[in-house]
Amino acid sequence: MLRAAVLGSPISHSLSPALHTAAYAALGLSQWSYGRREVTSDQLAGVVTELGDDWRGLSLTMPLKEAAFDVVATVTTIARDAGAINTLVRRADGQWDGHNTDVVGIVRAVEHVEHDGRATILGSGATSRSAALALAELEVRDVFVAARNAEASRELVTLLARHGVEATHIPLERWADERRRLVISTLPPAASDVAGGAVDESGSTYEGMTLLDVVYADWPTPLARAALGAGAEVISGIDMLVYQAAAQVELFTGRPGPVEVMFAAARTAIAG
Repeated sequence: MLRAAVLGSPISHSLSPALHTAAYAALGLSQWSYGRREVTSDQLAGVVTELGDDWRGLSLTMPLKEAAFDVVATVTTIARDAGAINTLVRRADGQWDGHNTDVVGIVRAVEHVEHDGRATILGSGATSRSAALALAELEVRDVFVAARNAEASRELVTLLARHGVEATHIPLERWADERRRLVISTLPPAASDVAGGAVDESGSTYEGMTLLDVVYADWPTPLARAALGAGAEVISGIDMLVYQAAAQVELFTGRPGPVEVMFAAARTAIAG
């Protein structure tokens, strides 16, 4: 058997086992298995060191995406720029390479959106860096960073500038005042009320706007509900999750992840 798993804490809610297991079955990879394991940041190095030769890949969720830099032999440029590793791939020599598939997950989720070169990012945490890199790849050149953490927002503005994107920090409470056709929310559920309230207070329609809300649990979030009510197109975090997982399947197995099969597995897992 060849093994892979998702690690993190908490981990019981993860949909990754459902997505990967469905993908391996569709690809005829009966020798592959995929599980989950509760692992904290201070446990990660020990856990990775103890894994046998049958392990081929690891998906990482919070709080491991930064701790993973300490356990890898190499890191992709995208993962380094994002400051986050969400994928470990076993090398022939037994060491691990660090990747970030969150960026391609966001790109695939919103690449159909007509953004006219401008966008808004809500939030300034770890996922916002992946969102910034995705927007740069999509040739967005003007970004508002709407967040409450001024210092983290400045770091995000600097990251965007390094990739040729002009960025400006604005208060989270005022994001809806600055209309953009593409908005990516990386906010945790606790901050979604604030962002959703900003839509309600604006009192105007958001028809023509597309919001990607990276949250997929307890859907819809207050922000997604407010945006839908105001006429915006809303994409849930399921899209990002499936696309990034499909990229992981290819990194682990060398076979492209079957996206439609994985979407079906995600919908079934959520409904159950």
